[in-house]
Order: sequence, then structure tokens, then C-alpha cells
Amino acid sequence: MKTSRRDFVKSTLATGAALAFSNSPISASDFLAQNLVSKPIPSSGESIPVVGIGTSRRYDVGAIEEERSPLRDVLRKFSQMGGKLVDTASSYGRAEMVTGDLVSEIGNRKDLFLATKVRQEEKDAGIAEMEQSFQRLKTDTIDLMQIHNLQGFDNLMPVVKEWKDAGRIRYVGTSTSNQRQYADFAATMKREDMDFIQVNYSLADRAAADTILPLAADRGMAVLVNLPYGRGRLFDAVVDQKLPDWAAEFDAKSWGQFFLKYIVSHPSVTCAIPGTAKPKYLADNIGAAMGKLPDAAMRKRMEQFYDSV
Repeated sequence: MKTSRRDFVKSTLATGAALAFSNSPISASDFLAQNLVSKPIPSSGESIPVVGIGTSRRYDVGAIEEERSPLRDVLRKFSQMGGKLVDTASSYGRAEMVTGDLVSEIGNRKDLFLATKVRQEEKDAGIAEMEQSFQRLKTDTIDLMQIHNLQGFDNLMPVVKEWKDAGRIRYVGTSTSNQRQYADFAATMKREDMDFIQVNYSLADRAAADTILPLAADRGMAVLVNLPYGRGRLFDAVVDQKLPDWAAEFDAKSWGQFFLKYIVSHPSVTCAIPGTAKPKYLADNIGAAMGKLPDAAMRKRMEQFYDSV
């Protein structure tokens, strides 16, 4: 994480989130779960909190306890605070395996919504990769299986849907993090019934709002957002900027919350998945799922502010 993020977070943790790390007699789950902003998955009506966890890069660690300990702490506190969705992929190095190991150790699988991805051109290779995901995640049911970056979509989506019908997978979808794929991505969304899509979107990268997000709403698809901090570009842009006073109007107490609240306030967005590997960042990120969200006029003001820095 960028140095600027560390500086921003030091004194700006949301009050409610901070309780999860104190000796308060009010448990984190009792205090926070009922306060987290959630949105429904259109295809089922099941609600999930608007901030989840991404595991790319940060969870690609070895078996050394020093490397795994903070991740275990994050995943434990995440569910205690009412968090649900954890997104990983078999192509994220060891991240999928590490996620499965830690969730099994903690014993909070039933409290989480586990999303992963398959990325193979051929059907048999895709089946093998998905079977491996079940083993790595140590679960009989995967909540969301996504065809990663459309790779092998036509060969694999029929299999994923068969597994959904069989109860092994609860939801199906596809993902992208590259604007160059948007035309093919939109075409796929138009012809295929899916529960979820995943796409890159942030104040620094708003192209998905032109076509992908409205199409998801029209097609009744939930939206996960990756790269919510634009690979650190957002924090770099405001490194010398003070959080504007008007951010308090939508309960943003840090730049991280400012950026996340912009994303999850979009009517089409279901959940943002910032990479989260440290408890202090978890507390800050979860704070974005609490309190008010910016309305359309405020979102426009946020865009104008960012474009001016």
C-alpha cells in the first residue's frame, strides 16, 4: 500500500470500526453488522455489504506465520465486523490457497461469501482448475464463480451453470479489469444470463459508468468493483490535499472512505473489493460501508474535485 495511505489512515478510523479493535463490551458483530450499508444481488435478493476484500497480490504469501498472521487477523475481524465478500482467483499465485487455509483455521466460512475465478481456454482444463479451487478454499460450495477476463468463456460458462444447477456454485459471472475488453464484455453481458459481473471503476477510471454499469442494471446483474483505488493513483493525487470539509456530509472520515463511498454510491454497484492485508486498512475500508452515501449531486462534486487536483 502506498505510504500516503498509511499517513491518511492513522487518525481517521471510523468510530464504529475502531470498536472492533478495542475492549468495548459491545461486540464488533453486534455493533457493526446492523450498521453496514448493504445492497441486494438482483437475481436473488440476497444482500451483501457494499465493501468486501480483494486478495490479489497481497494474499500471495508463503506458509511463514509472520506473513500469514496479519491476513488471518483481517479475515477474522472482517466477519466479526459484518463483512461478507472475499474475492480471490486461482491465478493469484497462492492467494486462493492462503484464503482457504486461513478461513478454515478461523472457522468463519459460514459467515463469508467466497468468490473466485477460473481462467482456462479449454473445458477440461477449466474443470480441473475449478476442482482445485474447491480444494484450495476447503469448501463444498463456492458462492461465486467468475470466468476471469472472459478467457475461455464459451467453453466454461455452460459448465459453471451446470455446477450452479447442481448446487456446487451459488452464483455465476465474469470479470474484467481492462477497458480494452469493454466492447467484448458488453456483448457478452447482452447475450448471456449471469448473476454478477466484475469490472474496474474508480474516481480515476470512470469509463465503466458509460456502458458497463448501466447495462448491468438493465440486465439485472450485481457488480463487483476491482481496482477501487486505481492502483494507488487516487492516493497519489491527493497526497498534499486535506480531506474537504464537505466530505462529512456523507460521513467520509478518510481519503480511503471518500474514494470507496464514491464507488459504492453508484446505483449499479453492489460491492467494492479493495485489497486488504492489514487490520488498520480493514477498519478504514469498512467505515465506507457505514453512514451516509453521496447522492448524485455530491458524486458530481467529487468528480469535479478529483479532476481539479
